[in-house]
Amino acid sequence: MSAHEKFHYQSLEELKEQIKELGVHIEISEDLSPLKTPVKIGTKTAPNAMAVLPMEGCDSNPDGSPSPLVIRRYERFAGGGAGLLWWEANAVVSEGRANPLQMMLTKDNLKAFAELVSHGKKTAADRLGSDHIPVNILQLTHSGRYSRPVDQPAPIIPQHDPILDQRTGVNEDTAVVTDDYLEGLVEKYVASALLAKEAGFDGVDIKACHRYLLSELLASHTRIGKYGGSFENRSRLILEIIREVKKAAGEDFIVASRFNVFDAHPFPYGFGCDQEDMWKFDETEPLLLVRRMCEEGVELLSNSAGNPYYIYPQVTRPFDLSSMGIPIPEEHPLESIARLFDFTRRIQEAAGNVPVVGNGYTWLRQYLPYAGAANLINGSCSFVGLGRSSFAYPDAPADILLRGSMKPDKVCIACSKCTQIMRDHGRTGCVIRDSKVYVPLYKEARAGGLI
Repeated sequence: MSAHEKFHYQSLEELKEQIKELGVHIEISEDLSPLKTPVKIGTKTAPNAMAVLPMEGCDSNPDGSPSPLVIRRYERFAGGGAGLLWWEANAVVSEGRANPLQMMLTKDNLKAFAELVSHGKKTAADRLGSDHIPVNILQLTHSGRYSRPVDQPAPIIPQHDPILDQRTGVNEDTAVVTDDYLEGLVEKYVASALLAKEAGFDGVDIKACHRYLLSELLASHTRIGKYGGSFENRSRLILEIIREVKKAAGEDFIVASRFNVFDAHPFPYGFGCDQEDMWKFDETEPLLLVRRMCEEGVELLSNSAGNPYYIYPQVTRPFDLSSMGIPIPEEHPLESIARLFDFTRRIQEAAGNVPVVGNGYTWLRQYLPYAGAANLINGSCSFVGLGRSSFAYPDAPADILLRGSMKPDKVCIACSKCTQIMRDHGRTGCVIRDSKVYVPLYKEARAGGLI
């Protein structure tokens, strides 16, 4: 590993030289045409190979419906030019909300969601043409140990974890969630998926990343009962949900999953990790999970890794500066990026014709399209996913499509202030590039922040 350092490259050539010096597997292509290529997802087709990854704002109305900030964000995303718009975490049950303002689609607020989806499609058509309307996927979630539906933690845990328990308000008396409760969630996911279809979404994501409930359940080696222990048991719930959602929603509705490939967490509490060395990736179960999900009808995948709320957030999103209290990583950000690219490469190979959305691009700033195009060319992924970058620069895909490059003065600078707002339980967005809106919200959250 090499020392961590901030982004400092003045040219693509400088970046390429650094990649060569570090010996990391990151390819670069100056042919950006693959980013413009339509991508088939089940019965739908995305107009290009760029995606907005799910970026939660923690800013819906208390009933879960779109607030003015949510409406503003998705109008910007819809008009930004991406072919795939992967909407943020939407809770399937109230007790599973990660914050009191987490998005939550219900029968009572269905009309507000339908209007926003419809308006987004019109916004995209007005800006880029009727052939550039993005595919819209709604992420369905249960926050598990990170549940906080009111102004205090209310963790729902599938197993005790001596490392995470002390950080999430869990003590030895906290009960492990029952099999009956988990089994009952299947119908909740199905109900949310059917509401999403009625609202005009093209599909839903059965979220299993970042140590939320389904993610942690995949790592619940110490749990007893039908949802713990063996891989068959630990993967049972997510596969049941996928199967039942697919059955209820029909073949013309996409079932996707954004899931953790690698937790960077020690055995027996982590998924995709070697039993002796938590930093060594064991692909056996992640690739088996991919094959099982595809057999159940999943038509779109997005791999992620790590736990952004623990002390190794670089595993999820490489950065220049991290949130307060997070140590400097013992690796160069390009090494972190190469790890994420490698995960996607392996997942895409296992998934075959099922498209996989790659991540880990934001730290590359204006040079990210060149890495993304190379990954598309060599078959490492089917979409280039933009996460934090979309908060900062929602119209980056349009700039790539229309002018052939990104503007350096609009890119995300990987300062982690958007993450800090979330850690402080505030409403989040880009403090640097969208300062008029988010500097006041950053200061407000900092004033009451605990971390």
